[in-house]
Amino acid sequence: MIEFFKQPWPWYIAGPLIGLTVPALLLLGNKHFGISANLRHVCAACFPANISFFQYNYKKELWNLFFIIGIFLGAVISTMLLTDPNPIRVSPPLVDELAGYGITDYSNMVPKQLYNWEYLLTPSGLIMMIGGGFLVGFGSRYAGGCTSGHAIMGLSTLQWPSLVATICFMVGGFIMANLILPLILQ
Repeated sequence: MIEFFKQPWPWYIAGPLIGLTVPALLLLGNKHFGISANLRHVCAACFPANISFFQYNYKKELWNLFFIIGIFLGAVISTMLLTDPNPIRVSPPLVDELAGYGITDYSNMVPKQLYNWEYLLTPSGLIMMIGGGFLVGFGSRYAGGCTSGHAIMGLSTLQWPSLVATICFMVGGFIMANLILPLILQ
């Protein structure tokens, strides 16, 4: 039975499971799914200040913090106990393209050439990690939520701002992957 969990699940199983969180949360108390709001809850709980953005009843949203802790613990458990022993499969055209940027190690979920301390301290690494992290955080706040909140929860409840945000996320991702990332990796 454990071998079943070690294999990658196809989209037609994993997708509906993710999608079922929306009606489950709505039925279990009219809760809204999203990950980026947790940073606000943590800041409101740990750093009380006279900042109006953090002046709200964060205790009402504690379920969301438990949800994110569950996601983290699930990732730890799956990494330690349910890792697929087979090598990562990457499409041959992508392997050829990434080899042009010096990325050749696919022994892990993320290329070691990009995710290590040596690379982080290069100008490209700083742009990608620090600059990218700042832009993702700023974008999440500016859009009023992250991709999971807008694309999973917002679209399923037919919210117009979530459609606009999701389209912008997708366009930004395409621009980054096809225009900006090749410039950074050269």
